[in-house]
Amino acid sequence: MKKQLILLLITGMSLILTTSCFKEYLDKAPESGLTEDVVFTKYANFKLFFDANYNGRKYYNNGWRDTWNYKSTTPFYIDEWDQKYALNSTTDAADQGRYMEGHAWKSGNMSETIIAKLCYDGNRRPILGACFDGIRMCNIAIRNVDRIQDADDNIKNDFSGQAYFLRAWYHFTMFRYWGPMPYLDYVMTPFDKSWDLARMEKNDYLIRIVQDIDSAYYFFNLAGMVRRDPMPGVSGSLDYSTYEMHRPNGMAAKAFKSKVLLYAASPLNQKNGATDWQNAASAAWDAIQVAELNGVVILPLVAGAGSDDRHVNFYGKDVCAESIWTRTHGLQNWNFSATYWAGVLMAGSGASGTMPTQNWVDKYETLNGMPLNTPDDRAAAVTASQYKEQNPFANRDPRLAADVVCNQGPLQGWTSNKAQLWYEGTTPSELLVTSWNGRSYTGYLLRKNWANNSTKNRVSSIFSDPLFRLSELYLNYAEAVNEAYGPAGTAPGSSMTAIAAINIIRAKSGMPNVRAEFIGSKDAFRPRIKNERNIELSFEGQHYYDDIRRWMDLPQVMSSKLYAMLPQKLAASSATYPTGFRYERTELTADRQPVWEEGMYYLPFLNADALKMKNFVSNPVW
Repeated sequence: MKKQLILLLITGMSLILTTSCFKEYLDKAPESGLTEDVVFTKYANFKLFFDANYNGRKYYNNGWRDTWNYKSTTPFYIDEWDQKYALNSTTDAADQGRYMEGHAWKSGNMSETIIAKLCYDGNRRPILGACFDGIRMCNIAIRNVDRIQDADDNIKNDFSGQAYFLRAWYHFTMFRYWGPMPYLDYVMTPFDKSWDLARMEKNDYLIRIVQDIDSAYYFFNLAGMVRRDPMPGVSGSLDYSTYEMHRPNGMAAKAFKSKVLLYAASPLNQKNGATDWQNAASAAWDAIQVAELNGVVILPLVAGAGSDDRHVNFYGKDVCAESIWTRTHGLQNWNFSATYWAGVLMAGSGASGTMPTQNWVDKYETLNGMPLNTPDDRAAAVTASQYKEQNPFANRDPRLAADVVCNQGPLQGWTSNKAQLWYEGTTPSELLVTSWNGRSYTGYLLRKNWANNSTKNRVSSIFSDPLFRLSELYLNYAEAVNEAYGPAGTAPGSSMTAIAAINIIRAKSGMPNVRAEFIGSKDAFRPRIKNERNIELSFEGQHYYDDIRRWMDLPQVMSSKLYAMLPQKLAASSATYPTGFRYERTELTADRQPVWEEGMYYLPFLNADALKMKNFVSNPVW
């Protein structure tokens, strides 16, 4: 192979990229004897080339960076970097304590500086560069996999499955941030004249991704890799390292297809009306069946002694019984990702944090299922004696306590092992110390995927990113079936209604069935499906960031007022203030409010890239 074949990842983007693994083998002097035949005919060499998808490095800014691989496309890795761009904090879901570039993003001021860090900056998260680099590696692998001479068909089929899956994964990642692209299913060379390619139509682009996912499942199935580790109850089950479970599998392909078709059916991308929803419903049902046939189960919010519950999807284990595909960060010190969880809990003024807003806390229903999203909802709940504004965390969906640190909620190592999130006059409590830039401005801290480590509870934990878990598939199914067939409808071949799918998720969390007044029509049920998705998947996977875009709810969300709940500590409790605190909703300051700008559905490209294109229409700058 000529050296120039590795010079370009994709012409038309501003950076020339190579993979260190590819370079290691193919950018040698001719006398080294490393030829294309040596690389692609030997299993060990092919594997080392392909595995740059998972661990590839590049030389950037005077050093080797390990960001040029698929981990720069995984949600938690993006969010935990230094809290500049925790994506859900660029919405109404949360505030970032430390004022950083994410606030500019939220206020509609997307600068070239921010975009550059998301495109090609190896010191940060070069999402665009990593995707194009990975696509090229996958295309080369697909073209050459049958040349391996010292591997059996199962190994070749497994590589093919991974290559098709990751090619789809990279294309979908770019779609989520920048919209549809040209679909690159061949190896570009420096001599290609057709480098200025037009973008595909959104729905067509997503269907092209699905075609690659179908190919991936076909090869995974041939290779016996629908599940990589042994089934539950068999020795080696859930052994993440031994069975290389960082690699995708057939279950993940089915789950991925469900996700992509749900996006294709959504208002932002829909092309074929009800047919798109029907296809999404069938794909979700198929994915559920494949996962459950392979031993995947939904974990309860709270489990009995000796059993696992929902939290092991996020910390405590590399992989768990609900996992379909997970990327583990492994065992980390107590202050791992200090700037993601809650800076004030971790250390110093350099921290930031993800602090849920009152708007988000209001999504958690009362324990009997009454919504609290709007003032009218809360008034009805008060009238029904199900909610008290001066005792706001009592009688609530149990996931609130699991996902959010509220005032006086459990917090190991702190005063009385409780979270102190209050003011006494103008004096802040220990978790609101004003000298810490990472303090909470909302009165809440993020708990869900944080292992309760802090400056006062210094224990190491395993942290994981659930790229697909079974609960998501039930939510996908409920949404698609409701739109295609109504609340009481089912996907072909299934006996599970949209209502039943939502109630399964609620039951495992200790919540009752959806109330009767919300299940009479698809229009009545839709807001509760969205709300259930918000709560069950809160602050994981960047689901909310994506969902409000595909639903086309973004203009409303980014035009909303964000609220805090910073209680005042009183001298004593009373009938009016039974907790000893006075709770009052207050607006966040103007600089922490979201702003809607036309074009915010997608990120802009760098001007230098956009100016090179004629057929490729760039995104609006905002």
